[in-house]
Amino acid sequence: MDLLKMILGANDGGNVRQLAGQFGLEETQAKSAVESLLPSLAQGLKNNMGRTGGMDALLGALKGGNHQRYLDNPAELTRPETTADGNGILGHLFGSKEVSRNVAARASAQTGVDNGILKKMLPLLATMAMGSMSKQTGGGANKDMGILGSLLDSDGDGSVADDLLNMAKKFF
Repeated sequence: MDLLKMILGANDGGNVRQLAGQFGLEETQAKSAVESLLPSLAQGLKNNMGRTGGMDALLGALKGGNHQRYLDNPAELTRPETTADGNGILGHLFGSKEVSRNVAARASAQTGVDNGILKKMLPLLATMAMGSMSKQTGGGANKDMGILGSLLDSDGDGSVADDLLNMAKKFF
């Protein structure tokens, strides 16, 4: 299942309703905001995975971060700890607050939703994106690397680092 569908469909749309209520938006506005912000998060994730150690850091975060709770329990989105966790995720994905501000400004221009609201929503969406990926990969404190790790671990040794290195060598 794709990331957007998973986030929009979580709890039968409960997460989108939570965001709408939390920020004083109509559900359609919250949905548009998610649809507009998520591609930038996905691009940041892709860029981060291309950096040295990025894939291992992602797998570690998915395995031990307990991010599913943000997707499974919409009330988690109201907690200050969720925003702090989301800002940490954004720091890894974007590298600077300036990029986050630009992402929110671009989404505001696309959706008509206030830029200030989108800047506050972005870290919450980052936690839901991690929760969605964690569910897809079987992440969690007591789980294996899951689907993502299995796909990347082509030699079955339990480590993706050597497999990624071999993939990179093919490009040079």
